[in-house]
Amino acid sequence: MNKKFYITTPIYYVNASPHIGHTYTTVAADILARYHRMIGDKTFFLTGTDEHGARIEEVAKKAGKELQEFTDEIAASFQFAWDELNISNDRFIRTSEEGHKKVVQKALQKMYDNGDIYLGKHEGLYCKGCEQYKNEKDLVEGKCPDHKTVPEKMSEESYMFKLSKYKDELLKKIKKDEFKILPVEKKNEVISFYENEGLNDISFSRKNVKWGVKLPWDESHTAYVWSDAFLNYLTGIGWKGEIPPTPFSKGGNMEFWPADAHLMSKDILRVHATIWPAMLLSLGLDLPKTLFIHGYFMIDGQKMSKSVGNVITPNDLVKKYGVDGARYLVASAAVFGNDGDIGWGKFDEKYNADLANGIGNLLARSIALTEKLREAAVELQNKGENFQFSIFNFQTIFNDQILISKNWVDYNVLLDLIQIDKALEIIKLQVKFLDNYITATKPWELIKNKDEKSGGVMYNILERIRHIALMVYPFMPDTAEKIWESLGLNVQEEMSKKFDEAIKWGGLPVDTKVKKGEALFPRLEK
Repeated sequence: MNKKFYITTPIYYVNASPHIGHTYTTVAADILARYHRMIGDKTFFLTGTDEHGARIEEVAKKAGKELQEFTDEIAASFQFAWDELNISNDRFIRTSEEGHKKVVQKALQKMYDNGDIYLGKHEGLYCKGCEQYKNEKDLVEGKCPDHKTVPEKMSEESYMFKLSKYKDELLKKIKKDEFKILPVEKKNEVISFYENEGLNDISFSRKNVKWGVKLPWDESHTAYVWSDAFLNYLTGIGWKGEIPPTPFSKGGNMEFWPADAHLMSKDILRVHATIWPAMLLSLGLDLPKTLFIHGYFMIDGQKMSKSVGNVITPNDLVKKYGVDGARYLVASAAVFGNDGDIGWGKFDEKYNADLANGIGNLLARSIALTEKLREAAVELQNKGENFQFSIFNFQTIFNDQILISKNWVDYNVLLDLIQIDKALEIIKLQVKFLDNYITATKPWELIKNKDEKSGGVMYNILERIRHIALMVYPFMPDTAEKIWESLGLNVQEEMSKKFDEAIKWGGLPVDTKVKKGEALFPRLEK
């Protein structure tokens, strides 16, 4: 029975155009969305932009532009970047949309009516860049660690949210993995925060900020940016603010809730692990199933910075490596969940090793060998996957028989666990296996001698390449299609196959007509 799968990125703040950090999260989410569609899950993938708050007013003014004009331009730059990278999001939400703002007002009114929002006064250290109040413990040498600025001491009338009310319930859910936080070290970090610092009531409105959602019961206040932004995860799938939400079985619009995975970088973990789930409890809605937190990128050992001049944009990546090359390099840049150190030199080396000399070279030589087989008037023969081991005694070359069925089990488990980099290693294993298989079996000699085994050997090579293409699809969809076409397969037919059928051995017809195409990944010269 197929399941539903709902995945989100954060909505990206429109104070600047997209960079590689945004790209990393979005490509990862796209890989997971494509994988779940591939295995037959009903999938929804949401991304978008966060467009309100004092910081946006300030940046737009500095740019000499009207607020809506400024946010329109930056939002468009994100949409263009994701189109360039072949991102398959089902919805791109903007918090400046009228529909979203109306639902935010409904939700805030509900929390206010519940007694969870009250008029008070907020005092503390406020970082404009984060649009968050900071504790002394959060600062490094008195500065915000992310923005390197000294927070302002602020005291203002504010509507406060009773975050403290939900501490015990949330902590219990986090510990029991009813509200799962991955990787586990991030879960432990959140538990430590709950137990050592606790949850205090927080500001949910600003009085002198015009750009945002007006509180429905007091229009002199604007909703604090987080209370507005978080609700995109609901409005993005069509929630209209009704409490309780209409069940899907009765024609409602909440079939995808709760979210199966919120992907994000570690700088916004704390607010997603405290404010957001507390808001959902206040509204009487289910919590997301999983928060998955990834790390930051360093660029050749340095923090990415405009002043240093080392910012890498998605357009830079696509221009140099092509769409699928860029997707692969970003996805494989670090253990997913950890920090990574990247740079143009590292990307060039990985591109040549894994793509040009790896999967690209494997396909080219395999198609060339198949053409020689046809010239020798020898037919492909499907003798079953075990043929490659029983005939050539591969136990002497590999510790285990690398059966494709076992590889598929590993691949599925890893992507279900959001271990994206490790799933890529399964693909690299297939390429390495075939390179070794070709070296050991010497099909060019078998073909030259018209050895009866040559048809079976070449079928094994091409059929495993068909499986590689399917594994590659969530990561590099255009590349998968080019491989299928080279194998003489119809792309639409391959895409429409049920997953359980597609991963069985023997899906390549023995009478297939291979086609030599352009190099998948032209080698980069130094």
